[in-house]
Amino acid sequence: MKIELLVDAVPRHSVDPVQRALLDAAIEALDRAYAPYSGFRVAAAVRLANGSVVVGTNQENASYPVGICAERVALSTANSLAPGEVVEAMAITYRPPSGAARVPLAPCGMCRQALVEQHARQQSPLELILAAEEGDVWRVADARDLLPLAFTPADLNG
Repeated sequence: MKIELLVDAVPRHSVDPVQRALLDAAIEALDRAYAPYSGFRVAAAVRLANGSVVVGTNQENASYPVGICAERVALSTANSLAPGEVVEAMAITYRPPSGAARVPLAPCGMCRQALVEQHARQQSPLELILAAEEGDVWRVADARDLLPLAFTPADLNG
C-alpha cells in the first residue's frame, strides 16, 4: 500500500484573503495560549459554515497529560457554541520558546484523530491552513488526509 499526502505549499502573499483572515485570527490568539511549562504556544482558528470564527489555544497543566491542544480546544468550543454547524476550515499556527518560526507545523496524532472524527460528525471535509508566524503556508484540502489509516466510527461496528 502506498499512501501520499497532498499538501499545497504556497507563499504567504498568495494566500486567499479568507484563508489569510483565519490564519491572522490564529496568530492573534497565540498570546492567549497557556504554556508556562514548555513555552511552546499553539493556536487554532476555525471558520464555521455560518461565517463565525472560533479560536482555541493550547492549555498546559503541571500534570502534563492533562493539557489539551489548541486544535481540540477550538473544535470543542465550536461544537459547544454552534452544535451541528459545519467546521469548514481550521488555521493552525505556533510559536516555539525560541521565538517566531518559519516552517508550518502539523497537528499531533491525537488532534488528527479528532479532526477525522469531526469529518465523520459533519460528513464533509475540513480544510487545514498550516503556517508559522512567518514563511510559507501549507494547505491540506481535507484534514482526513493527515491520518490515512484512521480509526473511524464505522470501525466500532466491526
